Amino acid sequence: MTIKTVGIIGAGTMGNGIAQACAVAGIDAVMLDINDAGCVRKSCWWLG
Repeated sequence: MTIKTVGIIGAGTMGNGIAQACAVAGIDAVMLDINDAGCVRKSCWWLG
């Protein structure tokens, strides 16, 4: 089984670390956060 995309809930420190590890491994990552403060500086979806 090959993982192609990872969904990350939370764009804080841990979410960023997971997204960075995915990027290094060549895996697409989709981030989702409850507020836009964490998403403004990153590319992710936010629930507003």
